[in-house]
Amino acid sequence: MVSMGTWPLVAGKLWYAGQKVKGRGGMAGTPEIFDVTIIGGGPVGLYAAYYAGLRQMKTKIIDSLDQLGGQLATLYPEKYIYDVAGFPHVVARDLVKNLIEQGLQYHPTVHLSETVRTLQRHATPDCYVLTSEKGEHYTKTLLICAGAGAFQPRKISLPGAAAWESRGIYYAVSAKETFAGKRLLIIGGGDSALDWAMNLHGTASHITIIHRRNQFRAHEDSIARVLGMGVPILTFWELKELVTADNVLQGVILVNNRSHEVRTIQVDAILPQLGFISSLGAIHDWPIKIEGHSILVNQQMETSMKGIFAAGDVAGYAGKLKLIVTGFGEAATAINYAKTQLDPKARAFPGHSSEMVPQTLTTINPGKHATVEEVDHLL
Repeated sequence: MVSMGTWPLVAGKLWYAGQKVKGRGGMAGTPEIFDVTIIGGGPVGLYAAYYAGLRQMKTKIIDSLDQLGGQLATLYPEKYIYDVAGFPHVVARDLVKNLIEQGLQYHPTVHLSETVRTLQRHATPDCYVLTSEKGEHYTKTLLICAGAGAFQPRKISLPGAAAWESRGIYYAVSAKETFAGKRLLIIGGGDSALDWAMNLHGTASHITIIHRRNQFRAHEDSIARVLGMGVPILTFWELKELVTADNVLQGVILVNNRSHEVRTIQVDAILPQLGFISSLGAIHDWPIKIEGHSILVNQQMETSMKGIFAAGDVAGYAGKLKLIVTGFGEAATAINYAKTQLDPKARAFPGHSSEMVPQTLTTINPGKHATVEEVDHLL
């Protein structure tokens, strides 16, 4: 739980995260029951927190990571995002900063570094009970925004490769400067591989992409842009061996999986972008319908259990597209229909936010407020 005196850091400023205050939950011994608890503090979970606040719902966010922002914050802080409406391109850390600012403005309670294990229906009081390694959480409705679940990068399987992690082989980019002036090899044919080629062009002295086949999962536009930058893309080539000397990575040996030709190229750094190994973890054992790694939902983003919703990459339905932008819409849908379950008189349609009174953001001093219009002076 975000304890008293502990504040999330956003763009160099400390922000009140709605931590639990003595007496807020009622009389001593009475569990504090939230209108909605959101599992996952990534982009979709943060947008859901905003919408829940907009609908005047008492909200809690629980995330297993030690910071908000999900994969964008932990794996891709320096990466450009191109497919969010209103931004021709935006650096991931800046998008996360804005989402945190938006999502926390109604003061949700935030629990970080905490993993929910079990889900049960509680009769008295009538609510769901979530159990983690740190305690219990009581909620009337639940929104699962767990992304791909627990994840770790898929690593290259060469003997001795593990010894070169973070000093020659990198599975994430926390700072572009790591690759400044270096000869970089990117492995993969998905969006991440092509996006990093574009992002690191001009930072690395030279970039080469290798892919084990000639079909790509990346956007067509990304492939065209990378080729237009003059970045060589070698198809049907795979990493065979590392070339090292004096405890320094100096190159790689590649093999063509069709012709079996072998080639050596000089590189200073390797960035494998081979996807992730993900798991829903304990959620997979919950009494909700799951297909593969997706939680099945209906048109209202509700799962097979009443009052439990899912949004973002974890949610599955016919025609699903796993994009941040679709996740935002799913989060809004889920929250608005959750509101109608809490209050049968409420409408699912929330009205237009442009017609609403501006809300306030609470800074490090809980007693001092700044309007949304003044927030630029605080950042």
